[in-house]
Parts: sequence; structure tokens; C-alpha cells
Amino acid sequence: MHYAYVILICCCLMMGVNVGLSFSCAGIYYTPVSQSLGVPVGEFGIYMSIMYVTSSLMLPLAGKMLEHYSARMLFAVSSAVMGLDFLAMSLFREVWQFYIAGGVMGVTLAFLLYLSFPTMVNRWFHTRVGMMIGICSAASGIGGMLFNPLAGWIITEWGWRWGYATFGIICLLIVAPLLALLLRDRPADKGLLPYGMDAAAAPQGDAPRSAPGARELPGMEYGRAVRSPLFYGMILFAFLMMGISTLNLFIPGYVGAHGFSIEQASLTAALVMGGVTVGKLVLGMVNDRNTRLGVALTTGAGIAGLGVLLAGAGTFPLILGGAFLFGWAYAGVTVQTAMLTLRVFGQRDYSRIYSIISIALAAGGALASGGWGLLADAFGTPVTFLSGIAGLLVCLLIGLAALRRR
Repeated sequence: MHYAYVILICCCLMMGVNVGLSFSCAGIYYTPVSQSLGVPVGEFGIYMSIMYVTSSLMLPLAGKMLEHYSARMLFAVSSAVMGLDFLAMSLFREVWQFYIAGGVMGVTLAFLLYLSFPTMVNRWFHTRVGMMIGICSAASGIGGMLFNPLAGWIITEWGWRWGYATFGIICLLIVAPLLALLLRDRPADKGLLPYGMDAAAAPQGDAPRSAPGARELPGMEYGRAVRSPLFYGMILFAFLMMGISTLNLFIPGYVGAHGFSIEQASLTAALVMGGVTVGKLVLGMVNDRNTRLGVALTTGAGIAGLGVLLAGAGTFPLILGGAFLFGWAYAGVTVQTAMLTLRVFGQRDYSRIYSIISIALAAGGALASGGWGLLADAFGTPVTFLSGIAGLLVCLLIGLAALRRR
């Protein structure tokens, strides 16, 4: 077995455990923690906004660090710091302490969420890159499916403090040591070429010991990329895709407003997550063959999903179908943005370039989640869905134009 598959397991570990615990399981703590501290849920949830902000601020530096320092050290230390952060959260008694913890966690997520699997898969795989990115990205949803019931059981039996403490122990004593033991920065560290690259295709020589370094890989250098209009087009693509994905928050309320039960609204939300998981895997495989088709598929499915939700508002099977299709646009946030960046700018300075584009992902999530709410309050949810359709059309045009001019 090529060692690239061990790297893939490490990336799935970071996404499934670290990201799954910090993002996918965050909501289950809102009510018990806010009640224990005696503060409104919204006031407690500010720590998540702080986490987004610090991730955005950290990303440019994180991209540079990944180019110059050991990825194994950076990811293992980030996981250990996240574990210590969770342990500290289990002891907090004031809401401002959670705000500080959210800032620290945002720093770790700049590495573990935004840069981990795009960087490592790009380094270790020459072929099947899209499929591997899809697998890693899907791991975060699987982690949420596994750890949410665990956290709920711990909170019910022993309280939220033990829930945070358990999360901390998992990150600190299990994930961090495994990353330190198994991760390697580049194939050359193991005397290998990237998976799928034969010796004749390597930029230098014809033996594993001459595996390509970062400077020898094809692609646009960072200084030239940031002066290119394509770069700013990709920033807009990432911002819009992430912003449109937050429409997921409004789908259950939209379903309930049309007379369906809470259980039916919950089922609709589950279908969105099902579309996300399936979409990530399929989009990864499609992008390995044709990135243009991947762009068309993720935006087209999202447009169709929102359209079906609007047209079939009174028919529950249509609502479920629309929710599943919209999940594919949600999946494109991570898979399509990463693959489009790779195809447009190449491998040479991918980590630094993608770290800047990832700022738009964080900013899109932070701004759009509140912005859609204001738009819905003023004009209604159907207008927000139509705005999402317009945004996806813009993303389609940007993606196809960028691939033509790459």
C-alpha cells in the first residue's frame, strides 16, 4: 500500500474528529452551557463568531508556515492545543472565558479545517486528487454523525463539563499522538513519488529519491497569482459558495412555515446532510475527470434544489428532493473550491494561495448567516432562495471563466 493512503487516514482523522468535535457538535452544547452560565444562547454563541474571525486572520500566516515548517508538527500541535482548549472549556464559569477559547480554537482550525486535507492530498496524490479530497471532506459530516449522539449521552448522564473534557482527551491523547507518529510532510520523506506519478513524469530524475519538491512543481507562483484577476475571481467564488451554503439554516423554518411538522422539518435537514455527504464523494470523482463538469454539477444541483424547494413548497416529497439537491451545492464549498483552485493555479504555491482564498470561505459564513436573516425578515424566505439561485449562477460563470483563462 502506498503511504499516501496513511496520509489520507490522517486527514480523515483531522476532519472527522477535530473538525467534527469543534464544528459539527458545537450546537448540542448551546442550551445546557448557556443555562448553566445564566446567559442567553445567542450571547454564548458569540464564541463561534470569534472562532470564524480568528481563523480568517490566521490563514495567511498558516499558509506561509505550511510552506516553511513541518506539516506533521503543525497539525499535531494544533490538535493538542485544541484538546487543551476543550479541557479548559470544561472548567469555565464565565461566558467571556469561552470567547477566549473560541479565539484559540479558531487559530487551530486555520490549520486543521481549511488547510489540512487540501494541502496534504495535493502533496501526496498525483491522480485521484478530487476523490481523495471528497473523502476527507465527507469525514467531517461522518464525525458529526458519530460524536453528536456520544456528546448528547455524556451531557445527559454527567453534564456538559464532562462532554468538553471527553472531547479534549480525544484530541490531546489520541489524535495528536497519531498525527505525530504517522504524518509525513512530503513523499520524498519516505523515498516515494506522489501516488499515481511514475518516475518518468517526475520533474527531475527517474527514481523515488528525486521526488519533486515544492519549487519544482508546475503552477503559478504566489506573487504572480495574487496580482491575477483569476485570484480575485476565485475569492468571490469561495465567498459566494460559502454564503449560499448557509441557506441550509433557513430550510427547516421554511418547511415548518408551510404547515409541516417539526419531525418533517428535521427529516428535511437530514436530507440536506445526506446530499452533502453523497455530493462530496461524487464531486471528488467527477473533478478528477472534468473540473468544468464539477463546477456545472455543484452549481446546477444547487440551483435545481432551491428551485424545487420554491416550486414544491406544498409537497413534502418534492421538498425532500430539493433539500437533497441543495446539499450538493453545500458539498461544493470544500470540494469544488479546493479543486478549482488547484486546476487554475497548479501545485507550486497551492498552500499559500488556498490559504488566502479560504479567508473568503470564513468571511462568507460569518457574514451571510446574518445577512440572509435580515433579507428574509425584510422580504421573506422565497426572496433569499432566489438570491441564492442568482449567486450560484454567478459562481458557475466565474468557475467556467477561470478554467478557460487558467
